[in-house]
Amino acid sequence: MAERVKNRPCESEKALLITIDGPAGSGKTTVSRLLAKRLNYQYVDTGALYRCIAFEVNKAGIVPGDNKQIQKLCQDLSLLFRKINGKSRIFSNDKDITDKIRTPEVTMLASAVSALPAVRQYLLDVQRKMGEKKSVVFEGRDMGTVVFPEADVKFYIDAAIDARAQRRHSELKSQHTQTLETVQEDMKNRDHNDSNRELSPLKPAEDAFIIDTTHLSAEGVVEVMLNTILTLSNESGS
Repeated sequence: MAERVKNRPCESEKALLITIDGPAGSGKTTVSRLLAKRLNYQYVDTGALYRCIAFEVNKAGIVPGDNKQIQKLCQDLSLLFRKINGKSRIFSNDKDITDKIRTPEVTMLASAVSALPAVRQYLLDVQRKMGEKKSVVFEGRDMGTVVFPEADVKFYIDAAIDARAQRRHSELKSQHTQTLETVQEDMKNRDHNDSNRELSPLKPAEDAFIIDTTHLSAEGVVEVMLNTILTLSNESGS
C-alpha cells in the first residue's frame, strides 16, 4: 500500500521532466494536473496540442490525410498555453480555442492527424522546446517513448475499457448527448487506431512505471506517483 503523502510536496531538490502516457479515459489528465500542482510544476496537455491542429484542419477544410497542406498549416501556426484565473488555456495564433477542441468530431480527427509525419514533427519541436527547463509534467500518448525518451520519470496509466468509457461519458454528458455505448465504441476505435499506427504507436515505454487506475481515485494515483518519485530521488542521492 502506498504511503499517504497528501498535502505534502515532493521532497526532491532536482528539477525533473516527468511524462504520463496512457489511453483516453485512463485518468491521465486529472492526475497529471494534480501531480503538477503538488510538485509546483508546469503541466502540459499534449493531447490539447493535437486537438488544436485537428480543429484548425477542420476549420480550414483540409482533408485529414493531406500531409502537404497540413504541413503548410503548421508552419503558420503558433500554439501556446497561458494561465488565466489559475487555469491553463490553449491559444492558437493568439485565439483562445480551449472550449472548442473537446467535441467528439475534433477528438476523432485528432487521432487521425496525430499519425501524420508533418504534425508529429511540428509538435515534437514544440514539446521539446517546452521541456528544456524541466520542472514540467507532460501528459500524452508517446511522451515517454518518442518525445522524451530520456525523461527523468515515466508513467503509463491504464484502466479497464468500461471504467474508461464511464469516466469519459461523465465528462461529456454536460456538453453532448452521446450514449455510454457510443462513447465506449468510439474509445475502442481510437484505442485501435492509436495502438496500431505505424508512427509512434500508443504503448508503455520500457522503463515506465505502469499504474492500473481502474479502482484508484485520482488522489490515490498521485500518491503512488509521488512515492515513486521520492523513492527514485532517494536512490539517486544515495
